[in-house]
Amino acid sequence: MATIYDVSVLAGVSLATVSRVMNKNAKVSEKTEKKVLDAMAQLGYRPNAIAQSLASNCSNSVGVLVSELRGHFYGSMMSGIEAEFRIAHKHVIIAAGHSEEQLEKEGIEFLISRRCDALILHVEAVSDEYLIELCKGSIPVILINRYIEQIEDRCVHLNNELGGYIATKAVIDQGHRDIAYIAGPYWKEDAQNRLHGHKRALAEHGLTFHEQLVFEGDYREESGAKGFRALHDTNLPFSALVCANDEMASGAMDAVRGKGLSMPNDMSVMGFDNNVLANYMFPKLSSVDYPIAEMGHMAAKMVLKQCYQSPQTNLNNIFDPKLVLRDSISLR
Repeated sequence: MATIYDVSVLAGVSLATVSRVMNKNAKVSEKTEKKVLDAMAQLGYRPNAIAQSLASNCSNSVGVLVSELRGHFYGSMMSGIEAEFRIAHKHVIIAAGHSEEQLEKEGIEFLISRRCDALILHVEAVSDEYLIELCKGSIPVILINRYIEQIEDRCVHLNNELGGYIATKAVIDQGHRDIAYIAGPYWKEDAQNRLHGHKRALAEHGLTFHEQLVFEGDYREESGAKGFRALHDTNLPFSALVCANDEMASGAMDAVRGKGLSMPNDMSVMGFDNNVLANYMFPKLSSVDYPIAEMGHMAAKMVLKQCYQSPQTNLNNIFDPKLVLRDSISLR
């Protein structure tokens, strides 16, 4: 098996020069770099990443923990993160926490054990106190889609309350006065904040909030369908349905058709996330754009600045959602 010494002999350079070429941490002339790379190729030499990380105390890898691996939302977030690190010649190691406290903690411990230089965490079940303590450690931590006041400079998050507000205000502005709501699971902070925004929009327009016209879903399609059927069975009148994400909205739209109702004439529907499929539903789904890919890019840029001293500019922690009106909302 070839060694770094064999590479230096064949290339006719010092061990230090070979190390600089491999680590890309110092300038080497193109001619010298080519000699080293050619020698590595001729010998079939592969640098030992673990040994390199132990020697340099830098693995050039970042751990990313997400709640799920399925769906457009998480795919967009991970793509944004990975794209930023790819440009910087860093790699990502991904684990999933499945919104369970023990699994999230195990995922974090796994990423730390892989000698990741930093962590980007999309976690929902571990406590604020756990994350505050984690941020006191030596590994830089960035939280995405989570806000904790004590470590707000580590948080990249969406103004979910504003998102819930503009979603409901949009249907009110179209003349709707009887509005039902399918919420995300109440134990999730983003679901609570979106519901608070919904209530604020109703109150500002003098409309009554009815508990019977709210259904707690789980962000999955089937709970959207179940939610609409439950709300319809209350026999309370409503002409518009606001959903806390697009996946539940798609399930609700299927249930609306199942009741023999048309959209948007009989029932207007509003989503949240602006999933790529929203533009291909029938009718095209009005939604609130959640810039999760941009937030992924921003979380990566914060790591690059904090961990690798990359000269990043225009860093910001909070993102505002934007309304996207399509065909699923009718005038009343």
